Amino acid sequence: MALLEVNDVSKIFPGVRALDQVSFTLQPGEVHALVGENGAGKSTLIKVLTGVYQPDGGELSYRDAPAQFGTPMDAQQAGISTIYQEVNLVPLMSVAQNLFLGREPRTGLGLIDRKRMDREAREILTGYGVTTDVRRQLGTLALGAQQMVALARAVMVDAKVVIMDEPTSSLEPREVQTLFGVIRDLHARGIGIVYVSHRLDELYQICDTVTILRDGKLVHTGKLADLERIKLVSLMLGRDMAEVRREGATAFSGAATGDTDAPPVLRVRKLNSRHKLHDVSFDVRPGEVVGLGGLLGAGRSETIKAIGGAYHLDSGDIQVDGKDLKKPTPVRAVEFGIAVQPEDRKAEGIVPGLSVRENIALAVLPRVSRFGFVSDSKVNEIVDRYIKRLRIKASSPDQAVGDLSGGNQQKVLLARLLATDPKVLLLDEPTRGIDVGAKAEVQSLIDELAAEGLGVVLVSSDAEELVEGSGRVVVLRDGVVVGTLTGDQVTTEDLMATIATEATREH
Repeated sequence: MALLEVNDVSKIFPGVRALDQVSFTLQPGEVHALVGENGAGKSTLIKVLTGVYQPDGGELSYRDAPAQFGTPMDAQQAGISTIYQEVNLVPLMSVAQNLFLGREPRTGLGLIDRKRMDREAREILTGYGVTTDVRRQLGTLALGAQQMVALARAVMVDAKVVIMDEPTSSLEPREVQTLFGVIRDLHARGIGIVYVSHRLDELYQICDTVTILRDGKLVHTGKLADLERIKLVSLMLGRDMAEVRREGATAFSGAATGDTDAPPVLRVRKLNSRHKLHDVSFDVRPGEVVGLGGLLGAGRSETIKAIGGAYHLDSGDIQVDGKDLKKPTPVRAVEFGIAVQPEDRKAEGIVPGLSVRENIALAVLPRVSRFGFVSDSKVNEIVDRYIKRLRIKASSPDQAVGDLSGGNQQKVLLARLLATDPKVLLLDEPTRGIDVGAKAEVQSLIDELAAEGLGVVLVSSDAEELVEGSGRVVVLRDGVVVGTLTGDQVTTEDLMATIATEATREH
């Protein structure tokens, strides 16, 4: 008897079919991997399973009976618990209070029995490797310890199904092994686990079965041990390996390789950040486009943000044109000539309510101001130049950026970066969410900028785009550089093979 079944479930948002007749089955005691790239539908499926969303088609079955969870509380009371990547507890409350929130032990008078709660919290958390004072505020603990508290709480609610969304993203190696021990215990007790992760080594170590989603559709389900790593990667990325081998895919001949004799414009050495980056090193020469390859969660965006001063580094060296960028911050990075285009242009890039003119001018206000007054003529000169150069389609510079198409929003963001006269462009998913025509224009712009001598670092989840647009590809997995592809190696086949290669480093 299946523990949880999803039968032909669909979920539609305005203009987007997030799930398209997806089926999924979880057996008692099974550790079931749910994988797919960003936008594949994993999060939407989890939200359907936990009552956050109601399906627009299909049906759920739980413990051999039709099920409909109107709210997350309904799902939790039925025995479905979720551990999210971002800890969703109360940081200002104590560790013990978080663990027992909503089900605190009571005295005979109905008051909260704090001594008993603290004692039981200590006993429970010891089994999860957490030995802190349970009276401390949760927010004062390291993120890994907070994640273990969230795990303990999820298991405590008499769960029959535990959904783990990237549970090791904040854990130390010791904590990861503790987590795996807990998973094995849950497995032995017949509790079903849905395990979401992009770390292939973890999947093959702990999971029994796998379901792969791509673009909201089910593309594969079955025993994980029967699926080669390279095949798993190809299914996630939507590239058939047999077809790749037949075609003998080669790198795009126009990819910018830069001046091989010139000194690097960007030199990155041994970047380390707790949990996320481990000794990441590479160089970028003037006129070169260096791709950062890897699956979602491999450390690509963290590397981009760390170089741009927006992600904490524990150690490492960054040089721009031979000058040391010490203790990088976003402001210092810009002063050194580094421009960063973030992955999420709406949340971290453009300001939708401001005009095209205002969005482009944001990065250069200090340069066009005198005694606190902005020179409109200088702003207009810069804005007009980049609207023409990037062929931004807007009714006027005063049109709100939020009213433009996705491609033109991306161009406005690029215009703002170029207005700072950068030496290095760090581009994180520059063509995500834009139509085919706009995508080609943005790709052409990147080539033009490289040809003018800029050093470019390109992140893209589209393997073909990365291969065609890069002269060299540095491949990351779990925050570690696992290979560098150059020359004839820059192919989709070699990229996927490198991503799928088993890790040789423990961390």
